[in-house]
Amino acid sequence: MIVPAGAAFLGGLINSVAGGGSFFTFPALLWMGILPTVANASSTVALLPGSLSSAWAYRHDIRKETHIPGIMSLLVVSLVGGVAGAFLLLSTTESFFVKIIPWLLLFATLIFMAGKRISNVLKNRWLIKKHHILIAQLGISLYGGYFGGGLGILLLAVFSFIGIDDIHTMNGLKTLFSAIINFMASIIFILTGHVSWTLALPMIVCAILGGLVGPWWARRMPQSTLRMIILIFSSATTAWFFWKTYH
Repeated sequence: MIVPAGAAFLGGLINSVAGGGSFFTFPALLWMGILPTVANASSTVALLPGSLSSAWAYRHDIRKETHIPGIMSLLVVSLVGGVAGAFLLLSTTESFFVKIIPWLLLFATLIFMAGKRISNVLKNRWLIKKHHILIAQLGISLYGGYFGGGLGILLLAVFSFIGIDDIHTMNGLKTLFSAIINFMASIIFILTGHVSWTLALPMIVCAILGGLVGPWWARRMPQSTLRMIILIFSSATTAWFFWKTYH
């Protein structure tokens, strides 16, 4: 119980700062021996309150940009994508999900590593219109409801495209939209009985604590240092899952 609880605290803290909290909670739950889809669903539910508490801590930063056109459209698309992604996960067989876990982790790690560069290249080379952003947000939300690793980085790219450049505001909106997507997915997971509450409940408490500490820490710790720690951990986790699945 100590391992998933500790992972949830780190996950809540890291989600509020840079994203990538599921890199800690998902493997921790698999280590406890539960089915991969249940581990993924339980991780989503466990980290949700942490995202909400973090969004509350960022509330003053979020208010700065709520006037930007397109925010409400992004919100609606996120609700739809979160539900669709959850149903997609539940329609996936355990054997198939086990095989694609390493690839999902690899994708999330690459996005975490190069997401900002990709965002800058796209902005400099192509004219990004509103419907392009909404389509991208639907895909991101669907991915978030299905798995969610690297979700925060993808959301940061979207906010960059619509003209938000304050890092604390972006972090606040990222945690808010992550919470929205994960909330819709969590409803589906809970109603269909795919959550291990024995593990999820203590993780929820720890994730809330981490989500409250994260914004305070974000203003004091160099982002580059934290990103490097997450990248090392996510790369090692991805390599381990590839070895375990295909060895």
